[in-house]
Amino acid sequence: MFSHRSRRFWCLLVLAGSFALRAGAAFGLQSYLTRTGPRLCLIAGDAEGYWELAQKLAAGDEFSIYDPPRRVLRMPGFPLFLAAAMKLTDGSQLAIRLLLAGVGTGACGLVYWLGRELFDHEIGLLAAAIAAVSPTLIIFSVMFLSETLFAAALVACLISFVKLTKPLPSRPWGEGSGVRGAPSDVTTNHPSRRSQGEREQKHVHWFAITAGALAGIATYVRPTWLLVGPAFALWLGLRWGRRGWWSGALVIVGLAVCLSPWVIRNQLATGHPVVTTLWVGPSLYDGLHPRASGDSDMTFIERDGLYDRLSEFDADQHYRREAWKFVRDQPGKAIHLAFVKLGRYWSPLPNAAQFGHPAARFAVLASFVLIPVLAAVGWWHMRRDVSRWLLPLAPIVYFAAVHAVFVGSLRYRLPAEYPLAVLAAVGVNWLCKRGSPFPVGEREH
Repeated sequence: MFSHRSRRFWCLLVLAGSFALRAGAAFGLQSYLTRTGPRLCLIAGDAEGYWELAQKLAAGDEFSIYDPPRRVLRMPGFPLFLAAAMKLTDGSQLAIRLLLAGVGTGACGLVYWLGRELFDHEIGLLAAAIAAVSPTLIIFSVMFLSETLFAAALVACLISFVKLTKPLPSRPWGEGSGVRGAPSDVTTNHPSRRSQGEREQKHVHWFAITAGALAGIATYVRPTWLLVGPAFALWLGLRWGRRGWWSGALVIVGLAVCLSPWVIRNQLATGHPVVTTLWVGPSLYDGLHPRASGDSDMTFIERDGLYDRLSEFDADQHYRREAWKFVRDQPGKAIHLAFVKLGRYWSPLPNAAQFGHPAARFAVLASFVLIPVLAAVGWWHMRRDVSRWLLPLAPIVYFAAVHAVFVGSLRYRLPAEYPLAVLAAVGVNWLCKRGSPFPVGEREH
């Protein structure tokens, strides 16, 4: 349907449009913040913390924040990106927002790649276009928040998962491997088939290690991605038998090697081998305590003053214990809070008062219809083809489960809307081309 030249043209056109929209948002947001402040961000909190950490890294100081210093408060991925951007742009906020616009555009390009891998060029292009024009994805692309960088890393990780699960033409693992359709020993014992099988097996091994490393890179940006690599490795084993268990083990190896510098650093800084951060306890308590509302309210940190008396590790452990004690003592309220958080997570309208303007509410609602609603249509159409909808859908469901425990906000689902755009593209395609003789994903490439 598309020639190679026309594919390149339409891809470049979508990406150019994506960057133009995000660059416009960067100029508009920076102008607004300068006029009304000047200030760094629309919503105080995380963005200021990331900015301070990045400034310290750019100056060659210790990776810590607050007094007494908290050295394992955040994963280093986004602060490192901001620090590099500060060095590159001499600290210009507008220039850094434009770099973030480039990251958002790159994420749209990765969405195209994911859609092409799972379906075809047309679905990939439509998915990239949907991600490119989503108002919430545009505006969050140029904020000093980790969502968009995380989204890019997340989609890259999913692409590696897709490539790893694609069946190989010669299936060199032989009978008894647990792979349906594996060739017999007579076939695989032929020298030419054996050498081809060995090459393909080595190829799969490198894909598995790369998939684990990409899962590690995404975890460096947001710690919630940590469980995804092991879960995928387990799925590989259950799905593909011996071949899958070996590939899954290599995924874990790639993840462990990628995260090992951070774990070693945390051991040296705190005396404990912390895999992600020591902010898990306070974040958990934020969502699970007697006065919790489902929204984030960290004022208890200052009120309790634990960090003045305890180490960062001990304070984290204290808040973990208190959160789970609350669940044991008041299970009914904990369940009620879970539903409140899910409502905030799936909200089609903004949670934050700063986005209460009618135009902002309409933009968020339009984004909700554009991706989650159309993705539901696409999932329904493809519901029997689990191999194609599982990976695009899994992140948004996984984050919903995570934030039913912690705190809920539509902001936390935004990274998962990038891969979900692939299913939204399937929904649009089905609604527009129900009379087409080609089912989705079976058109000529």
